[in-house]
Order: sequence, then structure tokens, then C-alpha cells
Amino acid sequence: MRTLEAPYIERNISATREAYGVAGVKEEPYSATTTAAQGALRNDAETTANIRIIDPALVSDSFAQLEQIKQYYQFAPHLDVDRYKIDGKSQDTVIAVRELNQANTGAQPSWYNNTLVYTHGYGVVAAYGNQRSSGGLPVFLESGIPSTGALGKFQPRIYFGEDSPTYSIVGAPKGGSKIELDYPAGDQGTNQNATTTFSGNGGPKLDNIFKKLIYAIKFQSEQIFLSNGVNNDSQILYNRKPVERIQKVAPYLTLDSDPYPAVVNGKVVWIVDGYTTSASYPYSAIQQLSNAISDTYTPAPDFALDNINYIRNSVKATVDAYSGKVTLYAWDDKDPILKTWQKIFPSTTKPVSDMSAQLISHVRYPADLFKVQREILGTYHVTDPNTFYSSTDAWITPNDPVSDAATAKLQPPYYLTMKLPGTKAPAFSLYSTYIPNSKGIGTRNILTGYLAANADAGSTAGTIAPGYGKLTLLALPKQDTVPGPGQVQNNFNTDTAVANQLALLQRGDTKVKRGNLLTVPVGGGLLYVQPIYVESTAETSYPVLRKILVSFGDKIAFEDTLNAALDSLFGGDSGANAGDGGVVTTPPVTGTTTPTIPVTGTDAALKSALADVQSALTDRAAALKSGDLSAYATADEALVAALNKVFALEK
Repeated sequence: MRTLEAPYIERNISATREAYGVAGVKEEPYSATTTAAQGALRNDAETTANIRIIDPALVSDSFAQLEQIKQYYQFAPHLDVDRYKIDGKSQDTVIAVRELNQANTGAQPSWYNNTLVYTHGYGVVAAYGNQRSSGGLPVFLESGIPSTGALGKFQPRIYFGEDSPTYSIVGAPKGGSKIELDYPAGDQGTNQNATTTFSGNGGPKLDNIFKKLIYAIKFQSEQIFLSNGVNNDSQILYNRKPVERIQKVAPYLTLDSDPYPAVVNGKVVWIVDGYTTSASYPYSAIQQLSNAISDTYTPAPDFALDNINYIRNSVKATVDAYSGKVTLYAWDDKDPILKTWQKIFPSTTKPVSDMSAQLISHVRYPADLFKVQREILGTYHVTDPNTFYSSTDAWITPNDPVSDAATAKLQPPYYLTMKLPGTKAPAFSLYSTYIPNSKGIGTRNILTGYLAANADAGSTAGTIAPGYGKLTLLALPKQDTVPGPGQVQNNFNTDTAVANQLALLQRGDTKVKRGNLLTVPVGGGLLYVQPIYVESTAETSYPVLRKILVSFGDKIAFEDTLNAALDSLFGGDSGANAGDGGVVTTPPVTGTTTPTIPVTGTDAALKSALADVQSALTDRAAALKSGDLSAYATADEALVAALNKVFALEK
């Protein structure tokens, strides 16, 4: 039977790999060591310097507490990862836009306020992915209202976003009064909020009775027809989500589930990946797209009806967050499906040569395409028909070790800047891991494969970097046991020393949150890194980064900073240069009693410094008891400064 089926299996393997864009992917042996030797990370210093310790799935509340500014702004529950050039160096960044939340305006709920006054969000907030303050908070490179920071000047108003109102009416005659709330009053002794009037071209004008009547019927509101706030220069903005707008322009595209914002050429734009798909590619295996992309971050639908057996990332689309303008770029101009659609919808796409250098620099390899390809390569990395038939070397993506075991979903892929084995320089990448597919019976959570995509399209106008999109599949030796993510998480959870420290962090009015478990190929092996956050259970609560867990082979370390953890793991000197190396943190006070520092000696400066330590400890304990983590972080920084002063005087 196997012999008879071999030609058909071979045809299926070849067609499937071609249809999903993985025909050129070959397994590359990676003899991963499990011995954590001193200085092992010295040759990977650039990678360790870029390890992201800020978890975009956990810090939305921290962004909100520190940068929401007013209750009528909000951030997405899961933030995005991008990269920006800061001081001439590429920097992985956790980024979000400050969108409008009409439910929390605090104003009298009315059609006038919701439609004419509260119309848009404001600004971008971005933090270094590899840094945190001494208080465990994100270090912002762009923040505030008005926005200031390293991203330069840009149009900050967000009229089109993932959480924009269903519709708003904007615009006024030249010289007319500005009634749209722009941003809240500052600290310059005035209570007058800044106002604005939309000046773009984002929607139809309501310049006659017929149009007003049509939209009054469409949105079931007589006020559109009757209100004095609507004038002949008014525009009505709707279909405001980036995906909605692109779908109207290019209904033939399947769009990525994760639009992300970027500051490009003085504007905030949403970048969305568009796919051409088919379910009619001969001999190719069928996948349910919704199920293939489902993981901890992307829920699966109750019924998946989107079967495909061919996919290409043929289009990169942008939506201007201010004007709503949609621009489509033919990213894969060789795709036959896109070529056909271009005949039906002529002049809707622009060539890659029209893309600016800044836009190219923020394009990344799309996560949904990568998830589909990792699903295919779990089985179709095997190209020998006999081995394929027996399924003895099938792989699967492990479940997210941080998620609840009862509702476990696949671990999502993660964006990181790293240098892959066999490459010459670090690149912005997207990666995932594999474990053996044991059909759910006695699954061994050991690592069998590591898949990474070069997600860096370069920074040259109109040109895609040669390495962009290259998929690297590292195959780990079958005779050795390299722990998988689930096994490493279990080691973290059951280690006595770690458990004791976590118990201390979780006592009283705080709880521990485990961040994303990252897997990084460095030191000739695989390094696991997990940030540990502490969050108050009081009314004011947001996660604060307190500790870092690391693992290499069967060894683990748990320290205040990534540098300290790596040094502990690799014999006292890892050779790494982690981004948070200069941060000094102290564990939180878990009780309600303020410790007392005895003051001895006659030196006035020492007495003063010790008094500052005592004061900071008192403030820190009080802040923790009240659940005010912002005040706690401030007191914590004061404590570190005071202790450093004491140590300097003692010398």
C-alpha cells in the first residue's frame, strides 16, 4: 500500500509546499548544547541586548495607568511590537495608539457629545522593548499629550482606528467655531480643553438635505437631519476600522487579524497585510485558515468556513489614521491571483517602488501567514514519502505554557531582533517552536524544531531587502533532549527556590503574572527568558516588572535583571549585554510594617542618607498598602538612590 501511494504522496508534498510558500525551506541541523558554560553568550551579545522583557500582552494596563491621561482614552488590550531607529540603532518597540473611549467621557451622554465633540483619539505611546525603569515600569520613548519623544513630529489625531466610534460628524466652515475636543487641558493654569476641526477628506459631505436624510436613515438618528451642529461643510466619518476600509476597497483580499500602527513620514498609519487565497490548488492540502491562526492571542471561531490550500502575502495596505486614506501596494507582483484581480480592479494597487523608506522599515513578516506556514511545516517538513506516510516525524506547535491548562491554546509566535545560527547579523524576526506530535497521548514536551522568518524588509525606498521572508527551520538532534516551553515552565513552577520567591511576591494584596516565555537560539543552545510581573489586587492595579526567569538546558536562574539572571545561569559571567543590565530593583515589601533602619555614628551626611532610606521605605510600604503602584515605583526609585548614597559614603 505504501509503495502504491508513494507517487501521490510525493505529489501532495510538492504541491502543498509550493502552495503555502515553503517549497525552499530545508531543515538545518542545530546541535543545541544544554551545558551553560561561562562566557557562552559572548558571541551573541547583540541578540541578548535586544531580548524583549516587556510583554505586549500584559502591559496595556501599565500604559493606561501612566499614559491614558484621561478616562475617555484607551489602549488595545494587546499592544504591538515594531522597531524604530533610535540614535542610529534599530530598537524593538512596544507601541500603541491612544484611542477614544466614548463610554467613559464623563460628559452628559447625548448625541451632540458623542457625535460632534468626542470624535477622535490622540497620540502614540511607545516603550523600549528591552528596558524597564528601576520601579519595574516601561521606559517610554514616545509619550504624553501633546506627544513628545524620539519619533519626531507627526499628526497625532486618531480618527480611524480599531476602536473608533461607529460614526462621527466633523468639519466646520472656515472661521467657524471649533467644537471637537482635541486633547485635555494641561497644567498651564487653564481649564480650557484644546479643540479642533477635522480638515481632511475622510467621508461624504452632508451639504444637502438629501444626504442628511440618507444618513439619518442609515444610522437611525433624526439629529443628523435636524441638528444645528451639522452644516454644509460637515463630513460624516464611518467604516473607521482599518480592516473595514481596506475590505471596501479590495474585497478580494483576506486580511491579517492584527493591524498595527506606525509613525511614517509625519503620519500615524495602520499597516495591514493582505492575502490572496484559494482552495483550488491541485493536490495541495486543505487548511482551515481561522483554526490555523488560532492561538492565545487570536481566538478560533465556533465554525471555521474559510478553507484554503494556497496563500500569498500579495498586498501591504496602509490606512491613514487621520484621513482614513487607504493605499494598497502590490507586495508580491508575481502572484497570479493578484494579477487577475488587478485586471478587474485596475489602478487600485501601487508598486513597491512607490513605498517610502520609512514605510518599508515598518513592514514586517505577517504573523497569520507565518502561523499557517508553521502548521504546514509541522507535517510537510518531511519530504520523503515513506517517512511522511508513517508520520513518525510529525511536529506540532506547543500550547502556550502561560495559559490556563484547562483552556490551553497554541503558543503564539513572537517578534524579536536576533541573530540566527548561520547568519552574519541580527535581524528583526518572527519565530515559533515545535515539539513531537504524539496525537495528544503522552506528548513529550521536548524541542524538535525551531522556525524563524526574517521579518525585516530593510529601510531603502522602493526596495525589499534580499533576506526578507526567508524561513529558517532548525532541526534539533533526535538523540538529545532539549526541553520544550512546557517543560521549562514546569521547571520554573516546581523549583523550590523560585516558588519561595514567587510566594513572597504574591503575599498580601499582590498577585504574580508570568510574561511571555521567549525561546532564543544563543550560546550554541536555546535560552528561555520569562519576565515576572507583580500586580496589586487593589482598585488601582497594573503590572510592574519585578523579576526575570531564565533557563538553559536543565539549569534555571531567577534574578532582578536579565543581566544578573544570565550571569547567574552561566557561571557568574555569561558574556551577555542585556538591555536592562543597568537597572537596580528591590523586591516589594510584602508586609504592612515598615522596617526600621538604625542610625549610628556621628557623620551628618551618613545620618541624612539613612534618613532618606527610612523615608523611602515608609513611603513605599504606604503606597503598597494603598495599592498605588505609581507612588510605589516613585518611592522605590528614591530608595535605590538613597541606598546608593549610603554605599558611597561608607566607602
